[in-house]
Amino acid sequence: LVAPLQETLGKVETQIREVERGREGAYASLLQQVATMRQTSEQLRTETAQLVTALRAPQIRGRWGELQLRRVVESAGMLEHCDFTEQATSTSEDGVVLRPDLVVHLAGGKNVVVDSKVAFSGFLEASEARDEVTRQARLKAHARHLRTHVDQLAAKAYWERFEPTPEFVVCFVPADVFLDAALRQEPGLLEH
Repeated sequence: LVAPLQETLGKVETQIREVERGREGAYASLLQQVATMRQTSEQLRTETAQLVTALRAPQIRGRWGELQLRRVVESAGMLEHCDFTEQATSTSEDGVVLRPDLVVHLAGGKNVVVDSKVAFSGFLEASEARDEVTRQARLKAHARHLRTHVDQLAAKAYWERFEPTPEFVVCFVPADVFLDAALRQEPGLLEH
């Protein structure tokens, strides 16, 4: 009577050992995947911090905006030196040099001046804010920075230097989220 019971218990014990080995293998594999995810997450955090730090530098931000502008006009099928000129320079009689990011050449010899602006230090600071009051204050500063740039562009009077040109300058903002954040704080900014 005991022999069949002992044989059955032996089989159950063997199966339990096999299940335990499979579980140990799966657990080790899961630990490996979690460690890989942790390492990848840390690398992503480091690279994101480096990108944010780099984008705080005005010259890097400006170059990034210029590259975004170039991608937009090229994706529209425009060709450099044919349909547009980058960094065209004009010097006034009093020696002031103006260099818009892009001059689009239209039919009939007309031009449209485009200037890229990446004013988002306030936006970055708002996204890093720990409380709502600071966040709102930084978003308001972001809208103020964009308005200031629009006023500075108007003061340059590009239309006097790149004739024939309409009496406006296109202010290119390289990401909709930057413009949207400013417009939420100052709805009249787009009309301004």
